[in-house]
Amino acid sequence: MSEIANPLLANTFADSPPRTRSLFATALHESLRKTAARVGLAWLGVVTFCAVFAPLLANSRPILLKSNGRWSSPLIAGLQWTDVLVFVSCVLIVVAGRMKKPALTWRLLAIGLIMLLTGLITFQTLGYRTKQIMVYSQYREAEAAGQVQWILRTPIPYSPSDYVRDQFDPTRPSPQPPQRRHWLGTERNGGDIASRMIHACRIALAVGFIAEGVALVIGVSLGGLMGYLGRAVDLIGMRLVEIFSSIPQLYLLLTFVAFFDRNLYLIMLIIGLTSWTGYALFTRAEFLRLRNLEFVHAAVAAGLPRWRVIFLHMLPNGLAPILVTASFGVASAILMESSLSFLGLGLVDEPSWGQMLNQALGAGGFAWWLGVFPGLAIFLTVLAYNFIGDTLRDALDPRLLKRQ
Repeated sequence: MSEIANPLLANTFADSPPRTRSLFATALHESLRKTAARVGLAWLGVVTFCAVFAPLLANSRPILLKSNGRWSSPLIAGLQWTDVLVFVSCVLIVVAGRMKKPALTWRLLAIGLIMLLTGLITFQTLGYRTKQIMVYSQYREAEAAGQVQWILRTPIPYSPSDYVRDQFDPTRPSPQPPQRRHWLGTERNGGDIASRMIHACRIALAVGFIAEGVALVIGVSLGGLMGYLGRAVDLIGMRLVEIFSSIPQLYLLLTFVAFFDRNLYLIMLIIGLTSWTGYALFTRAEFLRLRNLEFVHAAVAAGLPRWRVIFLHMLPNGLAPILVTASFGVASAILMESSLSFLGLGLVDEPSWGQMLNQALGAGGFAWWLGVFPGLAIFLTVLAYNFIGDTLRDALDPRLLKRQ
């Protein structure tokens, strides 16, 4: 039959979508329709762009230089392999977003995210330790001596660890307010605030994603076992949740920082090891609901091993509420690292938003630019994650969407 005889059936088939979305895809689609989620994603896009392309946006090394008749690129020569790894990972993620084949898309996306996280982790160890021995003033001195015939600089021609000692003016000591040479002013050691804020985006992303990644792996794994196996495993798991929930996270961080070196990995590990309880409880609740559904009974009846039933069948169907919690967790991790840096117990050599906030109030009085710009960056980043988490939570609530 070329036409449907019953008009009611015809209208039903015409109104029905060609395919149904998954729960998470539907929630994501509903979230992106809200202005708050779009604003949050836009700001996080800016932070991610600054973190990925920080060496190309703020660097004392020129992009292209002609000195004594020879052409060179000090910026490209000074890039670390971690910088290249971050660039390539972002290219893979963008390409994956434009692919039409779902299988290849997920593979490229997974590879890109793994490379991005690897670059952000190792950057702290290999990147800044190499940059500390760099004499940034040599290019400015060569240009002042007339040895440079042509030069192309980055938009902000200062590295985060370039304290501009060669331009020190005793009549105008640091910190300096915003001016033509330093758009957002300088900090108390003479470093450019705009450059340090851009490079601090890497610290924020690394702490947020890696610390919550550790918490997510531990919480989802333990919560899945608790919800699926139950009985003794559930009893022991709930006691562990109660123990770790009672640990004061900030005091534990202060204790470890006081007794050990100020290590970014230690900070991320402690935040991850003390933040997994919420993920465990959410996963346990979802698995208690899913284990009685028909597709789980069918997988068990088919003889699949338990790990396949838990992680390949049940987990994808219970992941959406967990990701909502993850968005709030990333914001909490960034806020925790900023609090440590503000108290003077955070990282020393690497730029951090909280560290710049700590310098706002000193012996010379209150430097408003050191309080406004880093504080605004922390506020907007945390607010962006909260916007995304709120919209995802509302999209997953059937009562708010009037779903049956």
